[in-house]
Amino acid sequence: MTRDPVEALALLVYTLAYVGIAFVWRSLLVWRRTGVNPYVLPADDSAHGYVGRAMRVLLLTVLVLVLGLNLMPGLEARLGPVPALLDPRLAFLGWVLLLASLGWIAAAQAGMGASWRIGVDEGARTDLVQRGLFAHSRNPIFLGMRVNLLGLFLVVPNAVTLAVLVAGEVLMGVQVRLEEAYLSRVHGTAYEGYRRRVRRWL
Repeated sequence: MTRDPVEALALLVYTLAYVGIAFVWRSLLVWRRTGVNPYVLPADDSAHGYVGRAMRVLLLTVLVLVLGLNLMPGLEARLGPVPALLDPRLAFLGWVLLLASLGWIAAAQAGMGASWRIGVDEGARTDLVQRGLFAHSRNPIFLGMRVNLLGLFLVVPNAVTLAVLVAGEVLMGVQVRLEEAYLSRVHGTAYEGYRRRVRRWL
């Protein structure tokens, strides 16, 4: 099978926009406003460090995949496509999920304000954000990222995107629990009350 070049290009443009909005833009904005580097994933052998490295590998895999779909038109047929899911209606749903998740992530990041971090900042005491999307989900950004990976799988259903989806689910499940433990240590009873009121996802 050969993917339509326009759709392959659209997926590449979307992926670059996703990386820019979800990871780069908000981080630079917080850094410029506060002087604090919000990228705090360690490079050590801790659980935080391991999850951070694995998430970078997943992101790089997605970037290489969408770039490959543009540079090598026959690549998709060699990536273990899932024939039962090669349906235009599912692809359309996938695009809806991709676009909706990006808007959701951007809104959740904006709601965090200066508390936005990539990783756990053990050296800082940021505010416990409970407003906006955080009033409905304790982890709206990770929820958006999960939906994003599902959308990608529906648009490009193959063994690689399925592996990324499953690995992303596991890694984000671990990361949110690490972050929840940190928030419980830092905010104590305030976080415990928040945890009882608001679900982890939705």
